[in-house]
Amino acid sequence: MVPTRFLHVAEARARFGSSIDRLGDLLLDADPLADAVVEAFAKLPPGAGRSMLGQALKNGIGSVPGAPEALRALFAELDHVPAWVDRDAIERGGELLFRASWFGGLALATSLVYGYASPGGNKPLVFSGRLTEQAPRRLLETSRFVEATCLPGGLRRHAEGFAITVKVRIMHAQVRRLLLESGRWNTSEWGIPANQHDMGATSLLFSSVVLDSLRKLGFELDAESVHLYMQLWRYSGYLMGVSSEVLPTSEREARRLMDMIASTESEPDEDSRALTTALFGARENPPEGARRPNEKVVLLGQGLIRGVLGDGLADQLGVPDTPYKRGFYVVRAIVRRAESLRATMPAALRQKTDARTIELGKRYWAWLTGGTKEPFGFAPPEQLLGLSRVIAGSGLKRVSPLASAMRSR
Repeated sequence: MVPTRFLHVAEARARFGSSIDRLGDLLLDADPLADAVVEAFAKLPPGAGRSMLGQALKNGIGSVPGAPEALRALFAELDHVPAWVDRDAIERGGELLFRASWFGGLALATSLVYGYASPGGNKPLVFSGRLTEQAPRRLLETSRFVEATCLPGGLRRHAEGFAITVKVRIMHAQVRRLLLESGRWNTSEWGIPANQHDMGATSLLFSSVVLDSLRKLGFELDAESVHLYMQLWRYSGYLMGVSSEVLPTSEREARRLMDMIASTESEPDEDSRALTTALFGARENPPEGARRPNEKVVLLGQGLIRGVLGDGLADQLGVPDTPYKRGFYVVRAIVRRAESLRATMPAALRQKTDARTIELGKRYWAWLTGGTKEPFGFAPPEQLLGLSRVIAGSGLKRVSPLASAMRSR
């Protein structure tokens, strides 16, 4: 039985054909390899599984004595590099994000807010308390995950981006396990927690939605850079355990998948707005020792996010409607002017300028994620902090501003 969150099926089938039905089926598919690992770890002494995972990531699964068969099976997949993996993408795919510098961080924040629009997809975050109770920490972790992925060679076998991706995959599996054991999860309405449908959608937030946000901010993105960026996140999704059915091979495929997902979504609910509020609060109140951005920069960022999302979806998500939203048009005009000047540069000068801008972008991201007193552990949670709160009704309405936003791009 397809979960009740999957709406407007007849209309979506008329647009996309029978593939829409498979998208609904993915709401009930999880990640068997990672799920088996957390089940095996649960039978070990506290901390033993996490230690084994760290050892396998650092020195290979062969270096882990007594490794559970489930862990060996997971690393058999992780150590296999599909033939389609583009080495240039792993080395250079992140340059597109770094060239955007501060705007890249803004695009990431926009993509996270966009993701909260899904009432069914946002429930694991709400239950786990990973954003409402731990918003500053999670925002920094997500930023570090993106940064580590996009650094040159970030997804090589022994690189930090690779390790973080695998740790996040295990984290998702542990959250899924705890939610299903809690007795509070409504599978008939929301599907399996962190299911393949939602994992694919999350991967698109880091790829297609970021590209779309940068374009709306005025950036001109050439075809090669876009291809390398998409391929980088395709491989990231593979390592994360996302099904190949929802790992697009191109931006065109990604846009179609985004449209398919949006066409079957309800409108944002109270949890969507609570998560948005928590994220903005995290930018204003970072963890102890973390970088504290200028207050006016935070307000401008909120105005730009509102401009990228559009007033309709921004209102649904509770994005503040302030005079700073006018900054979107000013900033977009400035970025477009700068991009026009870049396009007129001789190739050698443009390449040199881009290299300098990319290095500055890397420094910005290092600044953004640096300074915290605690290291990024990406450890699976032992309990769910949000179980005590009452989950808002999903408010299954007929019209989804999310779908309207997708069609208006």
